[in-house]
Amino acid sequence: MFKKSEMQQVQAYFRKLFSNEDIFLNEGTGKDAPAEVSLGSQFIGVVYKNEDEGETSYDFNMSILPEDLE
Repeated sequence: MFKKSEMQQVQAYFRKLFSNEDIFLNEGTGKDAPAEVSLGSQFIGVVYKNEDEGETSYDFNMSILPEDLE
């Protein structure tokens, strides 16, 4: 589960990486739900927190549907 401080750090990273202050991370619903990523009011993906062998990483997943490409 994401701590609020972790969500703020990942959000700051995305904003700096993509030079866009309109990127937001919000808590997902449920105990182990991923954080939800939005660009303005548009949902764009999720971030999963992974803890393995004492190390933490964050995985961003964005699905692109064929109708999104039209």
